[in-house]
Amino acid sequence: MRPIQIQAPYLLFLGDEERPTYVKTAQGLLDWQADKCLGQYRLSPQTVDLGLTDLSIAEAKASGIRSLLIGTAQIGGGIPENWMPVLKEALNAGLDIVAGLHTRLSSVSELVELAKQSGAQLLDLREPPKDIPIGSGKKRTGMRLLTVGTDCALGKKYTALSLAKTMKAHTMNATFRATGQTGIMIAGEGIAIDAVVTDFISGAAELMSPNNSSDHWDVIEGQGAIYHPGYGSVSHGLLVGSQPDAFVVCTEAKRTHISGWPDYPLPSINEVIEHTITIGKLTNPNIRCVGISANTQSLSDDERAGYLKELSATHNMPCVDPFITGCDAIIKEIKEQFS
Repeated sequence: MRPIQIQAPYLLFLGDEERPTYVKTAQGLLDWQADKCLGQYRLSPQTVDLGLTDLSIAEAKASGIRSLLIGTAQIGGGIPENWMPVLKEALNAGLDIVAGLHTRLSSVSELVELAKQSGAQLLDLREPPKDIPIGSGKKRTGMRLLTVGTDCALGKKYTALSLAKTMKAHTMNATFRATGQTGIMIAGEGIAIDAVVTDFISGAAELMSPNNSSDHWDVIEGQGAIYHPGYGSVSHGLLVGSQPDAFVVCTEAKRTHISGWPDYPLPSINEVIEHTITIGKLTNPNIRCVGISANTQSLSDDERAGYLKELSATHNMPCVDPFITGCDAIIKEIKEQFS
């Protein structure tokens, strides 16, 4: 996979998004690359505030910022008309624009022309590589772990990043494999799986986690959710192509329904485990669940301890909140099961 060169430092563009769930790209960058995020650009006072300094394009340029990163997206991934003045101003100032939208920056002629004039770059992270093969299903060397979820936007990326980081701290040979726009921005490489034509999703997953040494772990960022009415197909293809030896189920405390689909209750963790194993056995008969990752930001400290303990006891496996308790318990489980 070709590495992606994003010029730092960054200005995070938040548009006029008022829902925290839909600024997860910007939030992810702030959480994992805070030293590169020098400011935010908001179109209204009601826009989600990440706590960064609000900067105009001129102020960003003067402060040494080199790239405007689009940190939010509408459902469907379009470019709203009210974003265009800011994007044009950024290009005129010589700032690169980086986006993982379904609508490519390179498809907007006005932006392409301004980029040519200023020498700025338009970086579309959802542009998959050419000639992705159809999945073969052939067993690959090395080990793989995939994060799966009860829903979207609840911690699959954060869990994968935390697991890879913790594995390395335990002197394990591990690589984080990005499958979405934010992960690609953080890792500097990857394939945006939801931009791949459906027939080639499993092939793309094989491409990003190729043969490796027997002690190496590819920690693959999950996408969508297998019980999701809108995004289940990408999850299915990623699971089959990843051939995971292990998977971690990600969920969020107090979430009861699929986010944005209120008529669909959240599946149980048991349902996700059983369904993941059923599908995953197609390409890896030895697939197994090694832990649960819970987003507990809505709980108090006392509630969190009880919640994690109950989940662990109910499912007889480690349950962690990566940002608060760390991932050591899951890494211990992996070492015991795969030693």
